[in-house]
Amino acid sequence: MAPVRVVGAFQVSMIIVATALALGGCMRRPGPVVMVQPQNTLDTIAYGGGVPPMAAAYAAPGGEPAYRLDAGDRLRVVVYGQEGLTNTYSIDAAGSITMPLIGAVPARGRTPAGLAAEITARLRRGFIRDPSVAVEVESYRPFFILGEVTAPGQYPYVPHMSVESAVAIAGGFTPRAQRDRVTVTHPEGGGMIREVVPLGTPLSPGDTVYVGERWF
Repeated sequence: MAPVRVVGAFQVSMIIVATALALGGCMRRPGPVVMVQPQNTLDTIAYGGGVPPMAAAYAAPGGEPAYRLDAGDRLRVVVYGQEGLTNTYSIDAAGSITMPLIGAVPARGRTPAGLAAEITARLRRGFIRDPSVAVEVESYRPFFILGEVTAPGQYPYVPHMSVESAVAIAGGFTPRAQRDRVTVTHPEGGGMIREVVPLGTPLSPGDTVYVGERWF
């Protein structure tokens, strides 16, 4: 009878140990889970290499106002799975881009996400059952700088540039420049806003910077 009692005690001990391990596993907190989102470009999206981005991805970072398109902007338009429609389009003087199937699409004053939504709606009207469209700015319309700078004229806009960097791009001030009074003209809402600004003021595409001449 003694061997039976030993086996029974051994079995009870194993059950207790197994139960303790199971409870320990249940009480253990899981480690952090890291989710990595794939980095997709519009061209990989166009040829089936990723998931079309949401329109919210085109909102300006840091709470800044979303960029408004206008004539002179060059856009990369991707229609997922449609190589014949995916292309680079320039906004013409009338403020539109012209695409196959749907013709001229008004772009002036829209955000890239808003233009993508309009293109999607037009393609859905009898052309593509469930289109996915993404739009990004490939190059911005230029800015202009006039007056007392070394090389006045038209220059490509660089994101996040300031009046000071615009002056530098134009070769710097001339000896006669009035450096503390720089005027910026900004197109907005079909009109023009003109004001005297400090050198650190940010510029937008299409702005005109004027550096006046000092009198003494």
